[in-house]
Amino acid sequence: MTRALAVVIGLTGGTLGGLVGLGGGFVMVPLMVYLLGMPQHDAQGTSLAILLPPVGCLSVLQYWCAGHVDVAVALWAALGFLVGGWLGGTIAQQIAGRVFRR
Repeated sequence: MTRALAVVIGLTGGTLGGLVGLGGGFVMVPLMVYLLGMPQHDAQGTSLAILLPPVGCLSVLQYWCAGHVDVAVALWAALGFLVGGWLGGTIAQQIAGRVFRR
């Protein structure tokens, strides 16, 4: 049950993250679109690339060193997140940039 729930949690997070550039993207994506003139899809992809190193490496390292990471749950959720990110990114490519801006 824990594995299935971890996959569902990862799938949900990955889908939302891939679809709308979740996380700091709520601030960065609009700023990149309106201040830098980036196309919506470029801003979302760039936002995801920006978040990868600090969230994926440095933050997790601090929690892991303190013993606050359940590796089994993280691995199963990562599997779901991987699929969800691909799914969300695939869906996002089918949606017009002007629809995303709304």
